[in-house]
Amino acid sequence: MKIAFIGLGNMGGGMAANLAKAGHDVRAFDLSEEALTRAVEAGCTRAASAAEAVTGAEAVVTMLPAGKHVAGVYDADVFPNAAPGTLLLDCSTIDVATARANIEAATEKGLVAVDAPVSGGIAAANAGTLTFMVGGTDEGFARAEPILAKMGKAVIHAGDAGAGQGAKICNNMLLGASMIATCETLALAQKLGLDPQKFFDIASVSSGQCWSLTSYAPLPGVGPTTPADNDYRGGFAAALMLKDLRLAMEAAASVGAEVPMGSKARELYEAFVAADEGGHDFSAIIKTLQGSQPANLDPALSQ
Repeated sequence: MKIAFIGLGNMGGGMAANLAKAGHDVRAFDLSEEALTRAVEAGCTRAASAAEAVTGAEAVVTMLPAGKHVAGVYDADVFPNAAPGTLLLDCSTIDVATARANIEAATEKGLVAVDAPVSGGIAAANAGTLTFMVGGTDEGFARAEPILAKMGKAVIHAGDAGAGQGAKICNNMLLGASMIATCETLALAQKLGLDPQKFFDIASVSSGQCWSLTSYAPLPGVGPTTPADNDYRGGFAAALMLKDLRLAMEAAASVGAEVPMGSKARELYEAFVAADEGGHDFSAIIKTLQGSQPANLDPALSQ
C-alpha cells in the first residue's frame, strides 16, 4: 500500500520505519532534514513536501505536535491532493474538538478519517508495540486497523470521531496523577526508613500496585529498567505529559467535569517543566518530592 507519513519526530520516525519494514511503500515528509535521512535509511521514500507525499497515496498518516498543525496540514496539503476515498489516520495527540472538526471536514470531501492517538513511548514506537485508541466510523476503523497493527500491539476502536483522543487524554490524566502518587509514596517510604526495593516488592503485589510503580518505577535500581536508570532520559518527556494534562483540563472544562486530581497533577507538572531545562522523563518529578532535583531543576520546587 502507498502510505504518506507526515511527521517523523521521536515517535513518528519509528512508526514510519515499521510500516516500511512491513512492506508498505512509505513516502515520508518532515521539516527536519535529519529526520528525513533517518526515514530513508529505514526504508522510506523521501518526499519533497507534504503535498508530494499525499499525491497518489492510499492512506495518509500524520504524527504532529498539536491540533493546529494537523488542521493546517490537512487544509494546505492533504485535502487538495488526496484522491476520493483516501484513508486519513491522525496519530497525533490533539484536542478532541479539533479531531472531530478534522474528521468532519475530511468526510465532507469524500475522504475517510480516523483519530488514532497512541500510548507507549519512543521505545514502543521503534519496536512496533504501541497501543492505538481509534475514533471514527466502523468503516474507518476496519480500514485503519491493518495499518495500525503494523505499528502496535493493540488497536482498539474507542468510538465515534474524537473518541480516540478522549480515551488518550483520560488515560494520560490517570497516568500523570498515578505517577505523582507513586513518587510521593516512594519518597515517604524512604523517609520512613524503608528499603525502596523491599517496599516495591510489597506494594507491587498489594492493593497499592499500579503501572507507574510496577512497570515504570521512578527510582533507579528498583523494579524493571526504566528511564530512572538512565538519569531520567528517554521514555516520556515531562513536557509531553504536561501537554496531555493541559488537553485533559481543556476537555474537562468543555463538559463541566470535576477533575481535582488531574488539576493538581497539571499544576505540579507546570512547575516541574518550567524549571527543567534538560527534557527529563515525567517520572523525574520524584526529585521534587525527595527534596532533590536533576541538574538544572529549581531547588525552590522542593520546598
